[in-house]
Amino acid sequence: PGVDHWDAATAEAEPSARAGVVGAFVRSAGGLDTAGFCETTGTETAFVGTSGQRLAGRATQATVDGICRTLDADGSGRTTSRRLADVDGAVAGTEAARRARYGSGPTDLEPGRYEVVLEPACVMNLLLFLSIYGFNGRAVEEGRSFVRLGEPQFDSSISLRDDVTDALSIGLPFDVEGTPRRRLDLVTGGVTSAVCHDRRTATAAGTQSTGHAVEGGATLGAVPANLILAPGSTRNDQLVAEVERGLLVTDFWYTRILDPRTQVVTGLTRNGVWLIEAGRVVRPVKNLRFTQSYVEALASGQVKGIGSALVLTSTSFGLGAYAVPPLHLASWNFTGGARG
Repeated sequence: PGVDHWDAATAEAEPSARAGVVGAFVRSAGGLDTAGFCETTGTETAFVGTSGQRLAGRATQATVDGICRTLDADGSGRTTSRRLADVDGAVAGTEAARRARYGSGPTDLEPGRYEVVLEPACVMNLLLFLSIYGFNGRAVEEGRSFVRLGEPQFDSSISLRDDVTDALSIGLPFDVEGTPRRRLDLVTGGVTSAVCHDRRTATAAGTQSTGHAVEGGATLGAVPANLILAPGSTRNDQLVAEVERGLLVTDFWYTRILDPRTQVVTGLTRNGVWLIEAGRVVRPVKNLRFTQSYVEALASGQVKGIGSALVLTSTSFGLGAYAVPPLHLASWNFTGGARG
């Protein structure tokens, strides 16, 4: 495919350019303590096979990711693009500072099942787990995956594809085995339609590689790097207005798989959680632990709203990023506070 996600200015960016982004982040924090990073990556690679195959590809990526901190709350802000010029440290810093200030004075909340609006970073985490432990030819081959091809495993509003050819994507046109990467529809209208394969898993399954071989794939399997979750019709900032009583969640962390076949994951919230009542954010709450099946969270009837705008979100898993909207889900199982 004719894929060239390259920006020369990003590939050649000097430390001073990255420092400028960081400086803008810090200045926009308005005196709050800050921490984070700005990084740029330029990758050029070639593949030559004994059969005469010759391939070359290149890609760039730029990210700013940071937090602002008050005495009792953190807030995060981040941006990812293939162009450093698109990475605005001031915007990210302003967002992080806003979250930190609005998160100050958090109160306790009883554990239980709540409606949630998950910000894009949470949605990225959700899809990453579905990918590594589900839409992965090796996991399917070994019987560890939840995937049942051809079955409606998700809400009909969910359509998910991996597509490095999309203009929003970041990545190389072929995988580490030299297989060209093309669009792969994993879920269409709620129906699971495909999984990712490298050459080894494809041979075992009697099919062809989908171009998803990664370094360390003999252990990890085949993993998508450019997921795109189809947007919905609700403006991102209007999702909260549709919640009767629930939580707005900024980030997940310390997420660990408990059961790959049911996709039960446990983890913690961070960088801002707020109680929503009658469509309005009413107060910040303390971080919570959750234990939740990611598949069940997206099952039929559980997706109440999908944001209309995609946000490119770095996976911290090599070159690539997921394009995702925020989600309004009917139920998320919070099992306790962050300390237990």
